[in-house]
Amino acid sequence: MDASLRRTRLGPLGWAGLLIGAAIMIAPLVWTLLLSLKNNGELVGHSAAALHGPYTLENYAAIFGNSMTLRWLLNSAIVALGTTAGVLVLASLAGYGFSRLDFPFRRTLFVVVLLGLAVPSQAVILPQHQLFAWAHLHNTYPGLMLPGLIAPFGVFFMTTFMRGIPRELDEAAMLDGASRWTIFWKVILPLTVPAQSTLAVFTFLGSWNDYWWPLISATRSDMYTLTVGLAASQMNYAQTSGLGFLMSQAVFASIPIFIVYVALQKQIVRAMAGTSVR
Repeated sequence: MDASLRRTRLGPLGWAGLLIGAAIMIAPLVWTLLLSLKNNGELVGHSAAALHGPYTLENYAAIFGNSMTLRWLLNSAIVALGTTAGVLVLASLAGYGFSRLDFPFRRTLFVVVLLGLAVPSQAVILPQHQLFAWAHLHNTYPGLMLPGLIAPFGVFFMTTFMRGIPRELDEAAMLDGASRWTIFWKVILPLTVPAQSTLAVFTFLGSWNDYWWPLISATRSDMYTLTVGLAASQMNYAQTSGLGFLMSQAVFASIPIFIVYVALQKQIVRAMAGTSVR
């Protein structure tokens, strides 16, 4: 088929629709960024002052003026990266087991895992809090990370992806004398890089933005994650610091997520398309 025929041609209405949709999605982000670059005193009268200069970085300087901000940033990084690594390991192993191995009650166990998607975290927060208090895990990194390792979506996602990998690869590796572990590590796992990249972004995003559990588990300010710490700063200083400071905190907290997504966007697109990285 000629390459020109394969191209999707958009008429004026199509391009107009795309531009309008893009503008609607980008406008709140641009508005937040502009507000974060304005002096808080100018925004008291009217927020429309954000549409014209001068702009300043004083709101971002005020964030780092709090000596605990970098500590909260470190806590969030440790918790998000640790949770992401744990989910990738557990979901990959579980996905391999459910997709490639035959064992008793496999289907029943898989259904039980999927039922976890229907249980909201708020429904188990009381026993979870009591269990972690009994184990003295509050105000610790393991205490902040362990709940995030329960990832039924990750197991479902990796199982579904691995089922799409031809079993002939396993059989060929077995004929060469490879063990199950070798097949998983050297044959199956490299083919799941797109799926793992996508799952890593979703897990990192969820862990980085998590507010509910860190608010409950971290009662010391030195163990706050960035979301809890910035929220605490807003409660203490929002009345005097103003709207610009509030928006600068939102921008600051979203920068790591933006970096992760940009770095892995190719793998995410390929995983969604069901193709492997070449």
